Amino acid sequence: MSRNNIKIFPGALVCEESKLRGDITIGAGTIIHPSVTILAEAGPIIIGENCLIEEQAKIIHRLPFDQQEQENTPVLIIGSHNVFEVDCTVESPKIGNNNVFETKCFVGNKVTVSDGCTIGAGCRITDEQVLKENISIFGGNCQMREGLDKPVYNTIDTERNIKLIPQ
Repeated sequence: MSRNNIKIFPGALVCEESKLRGDITIGAGTIIHPSVTILAEAGPIIIGENCLIEEQAKIIHRLPFDQQEQENTPVLIIGSHNVFEVDCTVESPKIGNNNVFETKCFVGNKVTVSDGCTIGAGCRITDEQVLKENISIFGGNCQMREGLDKPVYNTIDTERNIKLIPQ
């Protein structure tokens, strides 16, 4: 990762205090809070629309140690309407839409997250697996349950939540 190539779509809000390294594309309506770290070490990261990435969250795209000598550069695609709460660490190679990564959770680089999943506060998921749609992981033992209903999309209403102060 020799140089940064950051693309920010109109309507996205990226705080100056965030740390972005590598080839990163940020979709429209996405909000990145201060002290966020996004590292594109293994290849580009594409973040979809209307994601919320809160303080001290870390999104890291790195290859598992057993795949270090791949010729093709993998792209980490993060879908739309995802929420990364305070101090979570996510290294997943693929993230779908409408997921919630709660405070202080950890998702390793061999875990693929589909759509509508919730990784509970403090849960640590590292074993190689693909989380099916609507899975919730919770509790001290990281119990797993499948939701019956599809979750409602997380929405960010920047019009009402951010007031601009006239100069």
